Amino acid sequence: MARLLTAAVLVRGAQAGGFQPMSFTVDGVARTAMVYVPAPAGTNALPVVFVFHGHGGNMRQAARSFAIERHWPEALVVYMQGLDTPGQLTDPQGSRPGWQAAVGDQGDRDLKFFDAVLARLKQEHAVDAKRIYVTGHSNGGGFTYLLWLARGNLLAAVAPSSAAARYAARLSPKPALIIGGQNDPLVKFVWQQGTMGAVRKLNGCAAAGEPWDKLGTLYPSPGGTPLVTFIFPGGHVFNPAAPAMMVKFFKEHPGEPAP
Repeated sequence: MARLLTAAVLVRGAQAGGFQPMSFTVDGVARTAMVYVPAPAGTNALPVVFVFHGHGGNMRQAARSFAIERHWPEALVVYMQGLDTPGQLTDPQGSRPGWQAAVGDQGDRDLKFFDAVLARLKQEHAVDAKRIYVTGHSNGGGFTYLLWLARGNLLAAVAPSSAAARYAARLSPKPALIIGGQNDPLVKFVWQQGTMGAVRKLNGCAAAGEPWDKLGTLYPSPGGTPLVTFIFPGGHVFNPAAPAMMVKFFKEHPGEPAP
């Protein structure tokens, strides 16, 4: 009876618009996420935004700080929960939750988790496969880059925050909004600058930038894969101005992912 009541509550929540818990078993390991389901509005297919917390964080903290649904209430927004993972810069013993750092790391458990969530969303909702977006902060930003590398054909655009990717030259051209603090003591800003430069070259962007949305700098690309950078005079923090910029950027790039 309790299970039936819980199911009924979830159905009502989905009809009204709101958060739902999601549970999975991936390679025998329990995984969780929470998804914001918008209130029904016609038959339009829904964009999806995946959000990844930083190392030591959790999906509820990410939901509070990103709050993508406040800026895009018509989108499915998925806040994923990581597992205890050794960090590259902190927590080498892996006592706090995070995300795999490379293809093949941790048995690709987080890439498989992403695949499982996306498959479930497509089963249960009218998902627009051309509008799948990914963002994350710190280690979550690093995983955003990894998804770009390993699942880039599924993504319309990405928005990593306070992260860098040594393999940026191996990525496929993709619209990107990259966010970083100039005084970041953890992910050194020079590393982030190196990634920005590699992405600008990869995407075939202009060398000179132009203002975008007051705080950003746009590097246009004739191939339709621009880079926008949002650089602020701060440290290793998630900038509260970022979510609105992410949604604006994502909406500008409906995407044409390869089959």
